[in-house]
Amino acid sequence: MDTDLLRRVTGTAAIIGAALTLIEIPLYFIYDGPPPDWNVLVRSLFGLAGITTLIVFFTGFGYLVKRALPEADWIAGIAANAGLIWLTVALVSTGLEVGAVIQAPDPIDPTITVSGTYILYGTISRFLEALMFCAFGFAVRRTGLLPRWTATTAFALSLINLAFVPSMFFGNTPANFYAANGWGTTATLGGFTMIWLLAVGTTTARHPRKVPGRISAESA
Repeated sequence: MDTDLLRRVTGTAAIIGAALTLIEIPLYFIYDGPPPDWNVLVRSLFGLAGITTLIVFFTGFGYLVKRALPEADWIAGIAANAGLIWLTVALVSTGLEVGAVIQAPDPIDPTITVSGTYILYGTISRFLEALMFCAFGFAVRRTGLLPRWTATTAFALSLINLAFVPSMFFGNTPANFYAANGWGTTATLGGFTMIWLLAVGTTTARHPRKVPGRISAESA
């Protein structure tokens, strides 16, 4: 695939995936108690569609880094693989929630009832996102593939995610900001990540940049 087309596809996938996931987040806060099944199923459907689309973004980003600077393929692999594993964890977590809701005879709040998702959405995701953001930042700094602000914000988000790793020690009340499944640990950080992906996706799709790998190839 042509590099410029690959950039557009990669960026567009980030925009669509992040937008679908952002639609999902407010649906978690409509009901004070256990939400009706349709709410969980609809929000999960948006989330699953968004996650699936973001697989294209992380795969494409890895290829873009390798094309820009082949010797940076190791850092590209870390960024892409950490992102893909994070998405896999999100898919598993969503599957556990939806399965429990389908099975339960009465409405349940899966953010509390499905205990297996507590650290999947929380501490485990925070570790994986921290690694992904850090590797992304180094890849951008090394290749010049994207503007420097994308790397700077990635490093900042990496540190923020690490700050929420210990949330697993602070209970399982979603209404608490800093808890294993708290709204700060899960929804807030998830929202920040999706807004960042929207911005990065837009930049990737709309602003092709001359990077070392391409300059060398074009000069040969």
